[in-house]
Amino acid sequence: MKLEGQVRIPSGCAIAAVISKEGRKMTGETITKAMKPMHARSNGLGGGFAAYGIYPEYRDFYALHIFFDDRDSRKRCEAYVKEYFEIVHGEVIPTRKLPQITNAPMIWRYFVSPFASVLSAQQIQEEDLVSRAVMHINQQLHGAYVFSSGKNMGAFKAVGYPEDVAAFYRLDEYEGYSWTGHGRYPTNTPGWWGGAHPFTLLDYSIVHNGEISSYDANRRFIEMFGYKCTLQTDTEVIAYIMDYLLRVQKLSLRDAANVIAAPFWSTIAANPDEKERRRLKYLRTVFPSLLITGPFSIVLGFNGGLMALNDRLKLRSMVTGEKEDLVFIASEEAAIRAMEPEAEKIYAPAGGEAVIVTVKDGAY
Repeated sequence: MKLEGQVRIPSGCAIAAVISKEGRKMTGETITKAMKPMHARSNGLGGGFAAYGIYPEYRDFYALHIFFDDRDSRKRCEAYVKEYFEIVHGEVIPTRKLPQITNAPMIWRYFVSPFASVLSAQQIQEEDLVSRAVMHINQQLHGAYVFSSGKNMGAFKAVGYPEDVAAFYRLDEYEGYSWTGHGRYPTNTPGWWGGAHPFTLLDYSIVHNGEISSYDANRRFIEMFGYKCTLQTDTEVIAYIMDYLLRVQKLSLRDAANVIAAPFWSTIAANPDEKERRRLKYLRTVFPSLLITGPFSIVLGFNGGLMALNDRLKLRSMVTGEKEDLVFIASEEAAIRAMEPEAEKIYAPAGGEAVIVTVKDGAY
């Protein structure tokens, strides 16, 4: 008989998150603790983290984290960025040499500000300019991949187990009020640096456990609006969907959850609240191609909060817990206990039930 770890684990992948509702800073050590008891959910082909509030000295600038294959790709990318943005500061992202992390690309970060003249000439908002730049670099500039592009936040990811990735990026030296983490067990897509989670756009980040059966339909729809899926992993499309629904369409977090994990028509019909029935019918009718089918649990990070969500059948595990002003989310209760042994209010959200946590105003 084969033991666990010797066979494919289709429900693999580990997700975790922690946030302080008071905006208190914590180092990356907390989220790293969560990943250790879930080690068997990964296979070493991807690990990553997103952190919010880590760049207070550059809070007003977009932080572009970019992988480069070589110096030529870096030069081409820098020349492109300088056409549209002022580079306030650029540097290699500090890392540690670890035998477990191999074949690392060049990893840089740039703090940038869009030129007012470009925004005026193109008649667009600065978020749209950043989004277009990310899509252009990832699609057109061979050997360069932007994997993080928000303000006062950053993603850190690699091929490796998540606890090794945390040590590689020296996350114990960063402080943030909100962290998400991911350990990858790729089943249908390759394990490579750009394909590790989180997937981000602007300040939105996604960590995901599961598979997207509706990927082609979701991708075809979202690419009509200028997004391009180039990173060879189905999860990428979720980040773009959330950006489209929240930033472009200006839906609330709860409404966005009711688009991607929409209630069944029978559930909507049985809702006794007529106003709510009409709202849910509207969302299902207007955004049918953004319903995500297949098993998933996700955590969406954004400036000032987190949202956790299961597919409507709850085919992937996810639990939450609390302790004072901290809220914890993970694939397993063991991960929450690793972060806070005395965590309370352990709860498993129902399928399609959005868990939304926000930091108090002015605290981040």
